[in-house]
Amino acid sequence: MSPNNFAADTDGLSGEMPESDIQIITSGGHRIPSHSTVLAGASSVLESILVRPQKRRSSEKTIRILGVPCDAVSVFVQFLSSFKCTEEQMEKHGIHLLALSHVYLVPQLKQKCTKGLAEQLTIENAVDMLQLSRLCDAPDLYLKCLKLISTNFKKVEKAEGWKFLQDHDPRLELEILQFMDEADSRKKRTRRHRREQNLYLQLSEAMDCIEHICTEGCTSVGPCDEEPCGKKLPCSKFKTCQGVQLLIRHFATCKRRVNGGCLRCKRMWQLLRLHSSICDQPDECRVPLCRQFKMKVQQKGEDGLWKSLVGKVVSARALSSLSLPKRKREEEPKMNLGHHQVRSFLTTQCHYLELEKSSVNAGVQQ
Repeated sequence: MSPNNFAADTDGLSGEMPESDIQIITSGGHRIPSHSTVLAGASSVLESILVRPQKRRSSEKTIRILGVPCDAVSVFVQFLSSFKCTEEQMEKHGIHLLALSHVYLVPQLKQKCTKGLAEQLTIENAVDMLQLSRLCDAPDLYLKCLKLISTNFKKVEKAEGWKFLQDHDPRLELEILQFMDEADSRKKRTRRHRREQNLYLQLSEAMDCIEHICTEGCTSVGPCDEEPCGKKLPCSKFKTCQGVQLLIRHFATCKRRVNGGCLRCKRMWQLLRLHSSICDQPDECRVPLCRQFKMKVQQKGEDGLWKSLVGKVVSARALSSLSLPKRKREEEPKMNLGHHQVRSFLTTQCHYLELEKSSVNAGVQQ
């Protein structure tokens, strides 16, 4: 864009603009006419330059913007008067415009340049853009460059920009490597957190299944005051419920559990203990040993690690209830089961109740 064309565009945008009273001088010696009031209103840096007394006595006011191509300066001055910049201009002069917007404190243009240059990011220019964004204090563009480099590092390190960076800016190279290391650590923490949350959700679902089995009954295990029903249909959480039922059936008949020699029975003890820690109605609860565990906690208290586990399971339970809509249990069976219906868990448990009361202390510790 030539200075004359720029002047014509400015007149068309501004309507009855007064005659220009200042000249912008570029590196090539070109002069771009402009208006001091427009420049001062758009940039505080240019305003301070305008109020500064000139060293040379001359009726002509001038401002030198050097080190940038003439066309880029023309687009910059045009933006100061119209606050508009086309995609073509951004694609062609975005790097220089970002530098000008930073030096002369034009936040509107800087925001446009940051967004426009982010869309132009490639593996080949990512390192150069990173250096520019750091020099021009453009954090959004800087972060996007870092992410692109981190994601495609094997390709980036083959580019010329990376080789130049290693030779001339080792500090920035270190920043990139540190960011990549922190990003990898964040991914590992995120994966670990997701695994933990999944475990807490599974434990929460197991608590629901224990209450459901001991209150309503499911396919093969039910409450002690009800006869086993051969036509019981699977519940909506049958995958988890089936595992709990199998664990209950084993726990009710295992001969090694009293001496603490069975790992499956230890898991059942932990589930019963966890239910007791969560249950807020122990007097009405139909889950076995709920009140006994409550009494044990009242006597000796609970360790901090177990309290933390209980709190996380309760939180996962609350979040699950908020995020998922309430669903009715499915009336149709999910699979055709051929299991033999056994005596209910509580009926079998009554047979061992006296023995369990004497060994509950050992069970709670396990």
